[in-house]
Amino acid sequence: MARRHLLLLLPLLALAFSVAVASAEGDSAAFIDGASHRYLRDQQDGQATSMSLDEVTAAVSVLLGFAPPAMLPSESSAKLNKVLLPNPFDRPRAVFLMQIDESHASVDSFISEAGSIFKTKIEGSENAATGLTDKDELIVIRSDESLDVQYGSDSLDNELTDLAIWLEGSYQKTDGKLNIPLESGNSLTLLVSKNADLEFASSLISLLKTIKRGIQVHEDFSGGIVSPAELIVCHFTGIKALEGEYGSAEIVKQGAEVVRTALTKAFDQLQAAYKGKIVGLVMSTNEASTSLASIIDAPSSLHISRRLAEASMTNATASASIAAIILVRLSLAWTTGIILLISTLIGICLLMNMPLTRDTLLYSNVKLD
Repeated sequence: MARRHLLLLLPLLALAFSVAVASAEGDSAAFIDGASHRYLRDQQDGQATSMSLDEVTAAVSVLLGFAPPAMLPSESSAKLNKVLLPNPFDRPRAVFLMQIDESHASVDSFISEAGSIFKTKIEGSENAATGLTDKDELIVIRSDESLDVQYGSDSLDNELTDLAIWLEGSYQKTDGKLNIPLESGNSLTLLVSKNADLEFASSLISLLKTIKRGIQVHEDFSGGIVSPAELIVCHFTGIKALEGEYGSAEIVKQGAEVVRTALTKAFDQLQAAYKGKIVGLVMSTNEASTSLASIIDAPSSLHISRRLAEASMTNATASASIAAIILVRLSLAWTTGIILLISTLIGICLLMNMPLTRDTLLYSNVKLD
């Protein structure tokens, strides 16, 4: 009887152990730097680093070109010096934040080892103010949450087709199957008729659309009078949906591999658009409350629409002024040309109709021999 009870308790003990291990891993983050322009220090092999949310927020604030919070302790400042290169006049002023919400996997499962990466564990849930004010030039581009995730809609089919092309896969509209190739040689097959698979695909679509929107905003402000800092934020909940539906099955590991591929593609596109002047930050959190809310919801982000409106009005005013100048110059050119042409024709007509004899008025004072 005791042996039978022990056998019944084994699955429960295994489940409790797996949950304990997952919770022990905790939240983690990784700063990603490009090869063309370096902003991060090299992390030594085996160097264990832990940062609080306040310190991660301060690092993002410094990368955006702003000063860290005035109340930041000296120990936290020392940690920032271990992560960031000591060059205050060379900051990217652009950060791509990818937050994978409520996932039990570590950040190592979602990032590629290529490039310069600085990994750290996140300890503590406090997230104080960043010190940013409404006068700071900051644009926050958030992930697009207005996706039409109704299965069978034409807009969703078009977005799934674009996603399949981006990930070099295929989408079968009739069967509702999304096939995504993996680096291992296998492929991940998602059935968009299932809620978990659809949410995972929707998160990938949101990532793609957010990257495109961030690049478009960057191009709109490039070369303009206003050159604000840019923070691209993407919340990814697809892994949470797969873990909730399939647990620790193979499809969850394949999903993490797809996220790693999509994240690599997204950061490469941003690196090309920003010419290397951007740093990535990937966060894997066990709880939805763990986030950089103080910088994402900074006061400066509230007047983004006003900044965009001012830039649009400036561009519209400049375009109208240029169009008016071109119209005036074109009108003057046509008027002058027509006057000259009429004068030339009149002169030719008068010359053709002049008498052949000498005019008495012109030669009245001329003494002829």
